[in-house]
Amino acid sequence: MANPVQQFEIQPLIPLHIGQVDVSFTNSSLWMMAAVVLATVVLGMASKKRALVPGRMQMLSESLYEFIANMIRDNIGSEGRRYFPLIFTLFVIVLMGNTLGLIPGSFTYTSHLVVTLALALLIFVMVLIIGVIRHGFHFFSLFLPPGVPTWLTPLIVPIELISFIIRPVTLSVRLFANMVAGHIMLKVFASFSVSMAAAGSFWFLGAAAPMLFNTILIGFELLIALLQAYVFTVLSCIYLKDTIHIDH
Repeated sequence: MANPVQQFEIQPLIPLHIGQVDVSFTNSSLWMMAAVVLATVVLGMASKKRALVPGRMQMLSESLYEFIANMIRDNIGSEGRRYFPLIFTLFVIVLMGNTLGLIPGSFTYTSHLVVTLALALLIFVMVLIIGVIRHGFHFFSLFLPPGVPTWLTPLIVPIELISFIIRPVTLSVRLFANMVAGHIMLKVFASFSVSMAAAGSFWFLGAAAPMLFNTILIGFELLIALLQAYVFTVLSCIYLKDTIHIDH
């Protein structure tokens, strides 16, 4: 049986070093570029005609636009429109990484913690910087919810501070763990099918069961890919809300 973890190994395609720093062009870089090019081409073609009666591609892009706009409106409010380019780009990057990884022989760059953590840290740093710029030191009143008795302050403030600091960890690990677990399961059941089919004619019929289950898993994993892209961006919207609304 093939090693199910091998699919996550980063392989250099064009080795390149600058001093002691490895800046090689890897399979991860390749599929990141593929995601950017594909998303740019598809969305560019979809919005090119701008017909009064939209075609399928234009309807797809407009539906995606409305979906992200409604997500921002529901979670941040009307003032959150300034974050639309960021949230839209974030959703597309995560969605492309999740779905392109389902293509046989491809690479799922969202299955690497360094990628998901970088995206989560981007949101975390933006919330911190923009929040302080807009609200000054009043921004840190987030760590003391309204109505908390004074005698509970030494306990509540550290809890709120820790929950704020671990946001990028929980945001990144959730996406990373779901992608890794799903792809490992797909690999394991695909290996079962190949092994049983190669064992002989008698076992070939037995290979149909894991193959059928693997087909179902692919559909389920596609649903998870869409759901995780949504969860990642909607949580980013909730965190960005702190830069606009301070309740106390």
